[in-house]
Amino acid sequence: MSSESPQAPGPSVTSRVTSSPVPERSLPVVRLRVPTEEDAYAWHRVFDDPEVMEFHGGRSAEVSVYEELTARQRKHDAEHGFCLWTLLDEDDEVIGFTGAQPWPPTDWGPAGEIEIGWRLGRAHWGRGYATAAAAATLERVRATGLDHVVAMVHPGNTRSVAVTERLGMTLSRTYLSPVSGVEALCFRLELTMSPSGD
Repeated sequence: MSSESPQAPGPSVTSRVTSSPVPERSLPVVRLRVPTEEDAYAWHRVFDDPEVMEFHGGRSAEVSVYEELTARQRKHDAEHGFCLWTLLDEDDEVIGFTGAQPWPPTDWGPAGEIEIGWRLGRAHWGRGYATAAAAATLERVRATGLDHVVAMVHPGNTRSVAVTERLGMTLSRTYLSPVSGVEALCFRLELTMSPSGD
């Protein structure tokens, strides 16, 4: 996930994303669904890799962390109409998550903002899935009436920085993370304008 943040099944939607500045032909097909209880185990399996967790504590989390996280996302979906969705590829394989959630009530970061984020299993890096998934997220959150979103990214996470740039996000400010001790980058995107800027 791009984020520095601490962290009821619904219908899934297939998206090839047309609202992204990235040409449609370059993006793979992705599907998003509200995470199920079983997805906690899938997320644990997919993210059980030191490279995936490099900017998220550096080590794999216990299954219980993902059980709590998926339950929280079902609640977010019910309350807000968005959450961190389970991300599936064209073969319906769980490859990670993407979505949006309120920034948690902490003493740092973009308080009161809606943050978008993504996290993929290592085998799926470099194939356009993160950009396709994030663009699908933007379509969904725009439909709920949000006028902007943010993305918090560790400055060393060059892959996620590149995704924010492909989405047309701009760096708005930095926040000193009490977790990593670095200045986390906060990107912002206005959703009220069309992708072309009209």
